[in-house]
Amino acid sequence: MQTVLRCIDCGKSYPSDQAFVTCPACGGLLDVEHDLDALRGAVSHELFDQRLGSWDRLDRSGVWRYRELVLPDLPAETYVTRGEGNTTLYDATPRLGDYAGVRKLQLKHEGENPTGSFKDRGMSGGVTQARRVGARSVICASTGNTSASMASYASISGLQALVLFPEGYVSLGKIAQSVAYGATNVQVHGDFDDTLAIVRAAAESLPVYLLNSINPFRLEGQKTIIIEMLHQRGWRVPDWIVVPGGNLGNSSAFGKALMEMKTLGLIDRMPRLAIVQAEGANPLYRSFVDGSATLTPVKAQTIATAIRIGNPASFAKAWRTLEWTDGVVTEVSDQAIMDAKAQVDAAGIGCEPASAASVAGVRRLVDEGVIAPGDEVVGVLTGHVLKDPDAVLKYHSGTLDGLTSTFANTMHTIPASLDALKALIPA
Repeated sequence: MQTVLRCIDCGKSYPSDQAFVTCPACGGLLDVEHDLDALRGAVSHELFDQRLGSWDRLDRSGVWRYRELVLPDLPAETYVTRGEGNTTLYDATPRLGDYAGVRKLQLKHEGENPTGSFKDRGMSGGVTQARRVGARSVICASTGNTSASMASYASISGLQALVLFPEGYVSLGKIAQSVAYGATNVQVHGDFDDTLAIVRAAAESLPVYLLNSINPFRLEGQKTIIIEMLHQRGWRVPDWIVVPGGNLGNSSAFGKALMEMKTLGLIDRMPRLAIVQAEGANPLYRSFVDGSATLTPVKAQTIATAIRIGNPASFAKAWRTLEWTDGVVTEVSDQAIMDAKAQVDAAGIGCEPASAASVAGVRRLVDEGVIAPGDEVVGVLTGHVLKDPDAVLKYHSGTLDGLTSTFANTMHTIPASLDALKALIPA
């Protein structure tokens, strides 16, 4: 079974065991291209069901359980795993469904991965490739989640991790993870896009392996969000899948997963994909409204730090996903994001601000008549509620600049008396 790297721009192909992450000929984005004809006889619903009952370390991973569709035919010891994936698909109705305006809403919570975000699926794939090509150091630019994940996966693999942050743009909870996992952490005077430019230049001139979402093996791991979600649904395809859009790696991975699964006969139809961006970080939305496949970067500003990206590296692949899925793009305000987050949190599920863009986006698309109230919708939550505790506390204390705490759960202070406590307990 042959897997190759293929440029989505010039079409040139390369062996898959290479250390470069963009096309050497033209600089375009690369796909990991699988031999789908050969895979038709190698994968099935039954195979993946059987692996659910296995204690083998690869079968227990929500990435490598589907390894034929990610990075097949490697020695077992090459694969890097922390047992990522296996995240809950919550039935979010009626409470959150009523808020969003749909009768059937499920939430796939990627914040339940080992380091608290979907990035662990991608890093399992990316760090596996780093080991495969003999890398000793890995590098990324990060708004937080990528750094935490890469630092962890690099550490368990014996690799040096170099993390570059945009100074002042990252939640302390995320920086703390990268520090804790032993990475070399560097703050850059600039935003995420400035930081990524430095990282890409470093990867071209220094002996470091790039692990941002431009890396095609990262996206192969992230495909399994969709594969696992459909497996959990008994391979029944929802009407809509809704995902936050920042650097657009997930959007790109989701389209590729769906196209491959449809080609292989694992699903019988394509769902529609909705990508939700913050109003202050919305280059894909602007292009979608203009009907243009050309990216015009913006200066990003949003409370949702995980999607505070104005020049998304995976724009071209995300645009391709929109074409494949008859997809749409919308934008939501920071107010809508934080209100939706308060609702997700209060439902006992919880998520970081960027994740809540999914629920806010469903609500807006229902209001606009794009999503029908009777449609089946799966929203993706990308990060854990503790990724940005500062935003939580400021929202509920009414101290977020420019935002209203619509659903505030205020802290109470009482004297040291039982009577004072009794006053807070419903009769």
